[in-house]
Amino acid sequence: MNGSGEGAHGVGRWLREAAITGGIAFLLFAPITGVTLSGYTLEGHWQRPLWLAVWVAVGRFLWSWFRARPRPSPALSRLSGAFSLWLDDHRTHLILILLLGAMILPWFIGKYWLNVAILAWIYVLLALGLNIVVGLAGLLDLGFVAFYAVGAYGYALGHQYLGLSFWAALPFGALLAACFGVMLGFPVLRMHGDYLAIVTLGFGEIIRLVINNWMSFTGGPNGVRAPFPSLFGIDFGRRAAPGHVTFHEYFNLPYSNEYRDIFFYFLLLIVVSGMVFLVRRLRRMPLGRNWEALREDEIACRALGIQPVTVKLSAFGLGAMTGGLGGVFFAASQGFVNPTSFTFMESAHILAIVILGGMGSTGGVIAAAVLLTVLPEALRDFAEYRGLLFGCAMVLMMVWRPKGLMGMRRARFRRSGVA
Repeated sequence: MNGSGEGAHGVGRWLREAAITGGIAFLLFAPITGVTLSGYTLEGHWQRPLWLAVWVAVGRFLWSWFRARPRPSPALSRLSGAFSLWLDDHRTHLILILLLGAMILPWFIGKYWLNVAILAWIYVLLALGLNIVVGLAGLLDLGFVAFYAVGAYGYALGHQYLGLSFWAALPFGALLAACFGVMLGFPVLRMHGDYLAIVTLGFGEIIRLVINNWMSFTGGPNGVRAPFPSLFGIDFGRRAAPGHVTFHEYFNLPYSNEYRDIFFYFLLLIVVSGMVFLVRRLRRMPLGRNWEALREDEIACRALGIQPVTVKLSAFGLGAMTGGLGGVFFAASQGFVNPTSFTFMESAHILAIVILGGMGSTGGVIAAAVLLTVLPEALRDFAEYRGLLFGCAMVLMMVWRPKGLMGMRRARFRRSGVA
């Protein structure tokens, strides 16, 4: 009887809390979504904020119920631990399965979703670069979009003024962005936290404003054209450049621009796989250990003889290099670049990917990049509420998974046996 009384009392308390939360949500949503301007008069549409408040109240009730659940039994805890160990032992097999799935994906999705997948891989590249700076080295960078822009414009302007091909622009854009990263690293060597964030934010805005206002060189708001890559003299367009041949003519196929998208998808998949392998190897090397040590305590790093200057510059340089690669691929995939693609909101979006995926976690960053690229496209029918849903998802993630989708996992050492 006591147990049932306590349960009824708990349910009643949860309902009161849910009702109060729903009322507060209604007061917040009513001026935003319930009042519209029609001519010179205000019209009230209260059904929309009322439904939002109901959903918030239901969510609050479910959250209270979830927190009050009994803790898992020891057997369930042991099962969870065994699953984690199995995951560690079979990580290579899982990676191969996921890679195989990514390789066969283009044959089962349409052109629209193939373009979304290409954009997702570009964001994976950008998130991997920012993850080096923020997740591993602990340097808050709010202007990472600057390196993205340097890579994109490096390809577009390099082709326009120097005649660079896509394959030559890949190392050129990456090295150019790395140089800009080192240039940014020198002035901020002694800065931390908020001061570092403000300086990097200013750096990103400076790059955007220079691109926007240097009309004679960058084209300003009009943008610059960036050609699609060719492969061994084979073009993927309807017409070939002088001395080249088109893909559909070379293989005697009907023309389709899907060939171009599939080629670009697999090219991105190869580059992303190489960058993932590189980042994972760097994490196990002394340089990666130095990044993590710098993130934890810079004073202790100095005491151990680690030079923070070298460590910070390497993080900024390698992170910017990866962002530059992403910029080159973005320019090639779009065929055109202009300053509107490199605003502060892009930096915030990439930073959100790193935080939601789990700072320092390569797998988590990849999952978050794919999720935050695919979900907005899947929710186009709810375009008015995408911002609201995205914000709610971030709040829920910070409550339930403060370390991200996949928190950074440290190496485990198991004893083979004890006599």
